[in-house]
Amino acid sequence: MVDLVHRPGEMREKVLDIAEPEGFGNAVIGVKQGSNVHIDVRLESLHDGILVSGTVDVDAEGECVRCLTDVSLPVEVEFQELFAYSEDEAFDYTVHEDHVDLEPVVRDAVVLALPFQPVCQADCLGLCPQCGVRLLDNPGHQHEAPVDPRWAALAGLDAEVPQDDTEKR
Repeated sequence: MVDLVHRPGEMREKVLDIAEPEGFGNAVIGVKQGSNVHIDVRLESLHDGILVSGTVDVDAEGECVRCLTDVSLPVEVEFQELFAYSEDEAFDYTVHEDHVDLEPVVRDAVVLALPFQPVCQADCLGLCPQCGVRLLDNPGHQHEAPVDPRWAALAGLDAEVPQDDTEKR
């Protein structure tokens, strides 16, 4: 990148395939350690710094928040950030020794693109609240209606109706 620094108008394009060293994400879904992160990046030299634009393609893995099955979702996100030559409060990132560190930019872009509540499919019914059976696997799954606690004491009585005395005569 030395040929870009302080040379406004110069531009380079790079394709990077990197194995994620640490893994990142949220509590439900994320990019696992060792996952392949594909980055298409364009570096443009400006008067103030280097403008970095690109796209990230990666697979995120986690579990469905409704039925807890494993989920793998492709994530494609675009990013653009200016890396300034001088350290200034107006810029979040700076050029260090003729290099730009894309890791925090890529990480932030991917984490913000992850779904907050991933599902295995849009119409996932989740789990039965009484027994935990996955409802998509058992669409007709039902339980007996719960007994009203006010009538629970009568549940053990037989429903035998006494016969009318007129019938005995």
